Amino acid sequence: MDDRERHPDATRRNLYGRRHGRSLKPGQRAALGELLPGLRVPGVDWEQNPGRRPIDPGKLFGECPIWLEIGFGAGEHLVYQATRRPDVGFIGCETFVNGVAALLGKLRLSGSRNVLIHPGDVRDLFDVLPDGSISKVFILYPDPWPKKRHHRRRFVTPEFLAPLRRIMIPGARLRIATDIPDYVRQALEEVPNAGFAWRAERPSDWRCPWSDWPSTRYERKALREERRPHYLTFTKLG
Repeated sequence: MDDRERHPDATRRNLYGRRHGRSLKPGQRAALGELLPGLRVPGVDWEQNPGRRPIDPGKLFGECPIWLEIGFGAGEHLVYQATRRPDVGFIGCETFVNGVAALLGKLRLSGSRNVLIHPGDVRDLFDVLPDGSISKVFILYPDPWPKKRHHRRRFVTPEFLAPLRRIMIPGARLRIATDIPDYVRQALEEVPNAGFAWRAERPSDWRCPWSDWPSTRYERKALREERRPHYLTFTKLG
């Protein structure tokens, strides 16, 4: 029985995509048991917060601005940013258990102490984060859901963008990286409709990585397979 079955008033949600991959190594399993409990975002689990009361961002990282990465993969970008910006608090959200284990290993090596993890559906975070609590968001190489009937599962849809906009401060940046042209098309249609402005001083900007961008394995795979990466930056209006 999962948390939502214990709380029948909760909205039932489908969670798409893989939760598990290859069998974890002993060290990865140990990290999940030993490190993850102390790095979870408090107040997100239904057992801790069945009433879905808003959590206090100030209790997570003090007065630091908070950046959110949705679907951090193996954690390369998240650890890079956290190491580079110790003055920022980071929340990483990922449903893929193997990716969470990989991130924990990287955090142990880096020594970064400004990262918290939600190993689950980002919509659970949306439920408890108050308005205007996030300063920057990263959505990097999300699942492309290439079949047309699955496009509604993409993150650049109103179901996700509306609550995402709510938790972002005015002027906050949203970065999206993808190597799928149709994902770019949908993002350029849906994200502005959700209350964001596309920031591009030159048409070529969307083909140039950000100055603080570390190449990830997803980007390298795209380049090997001769797919062009795109880098989109949006700003929350209002």
